[in-house]
Amino acid sequence: MSKKAAKKSKKQDQFENVEQVLSASEAFIEKYQKEILYGLGAIAVLIMAFLAINNYVIKPRAAVAANEMYKAQQYFARDSFQLALQGDDFEAIGFEAISSKYSLTTSGNLAKAYAGICYYNLGEYEEAIRFLSSYDGNDNYFAPSVTGLIGDCYVELDESSKAVRYFSKAAASGNEIVAPIFLKKAGIALESMGDTKKALKNYLEIKERYPLSQEAQDIDKYITRLQ
Repeated sequence: MSKKAAKKSKKQDQFENVEQVLSASEAFIEKYQKEILYGLGAIAVLIMAFLAINNYVIKPRAAVAANEMYKAQQYFARDSFQLALQGDDFEAIGFEAISSKYSLTTSGNLAKAYAGICYYNLGEYEEAIRFLSSYDGNDNYFAPSVTGLIGDCYVELDESSKAVRYFSKAAASGNEIVAPIFLKKAGIALESMGDTKKALKNYLEIKERYPLSQEAQDIDKYITRLQ
């Protein structure tokens, strides 16, 4: 068989294969037409339901939550942590209520962190840990700061090993401002536990990786003391 004839035969075979596939697909659709239509209808209903919930429930609630956050943040800015946390029984409902009532919104999530910070400043460290731990953030500054504050809570509760774990996690963010702060806090906590080797490692990391940070300015005395 010539090359031209072989090429023609190959194309014909491919065409026949495509026809067979299309025929099988048509047969399948014809057989299960009702089920397919029901399935498409169900998907359409789900999409419409999602859009309706998003436009008529989530977005309006998000706007209300943001307004409530603004009121609570005004008290927070004045260090009125109790009012910021639990509201004033007049206009502001407070971070704790916002975190519960508007939990599905961005403001509701942020309110958890603010509530934890308020509890920390009020000296209620276990409650602070509960709220701070429930905050779900993935940025490179605020989220590790929240994680580090959990470590501060454990320091206040005399649980240094847990504090080191959270300080180290916060430092792992690599943020130029946050990381050296919590590396140093972890080092101090490690020293209190008698683990001077790991503490020295933290101090050296500050000196080498973050030489321009505030913590690096006096880190040599920490290094010298342990060496």
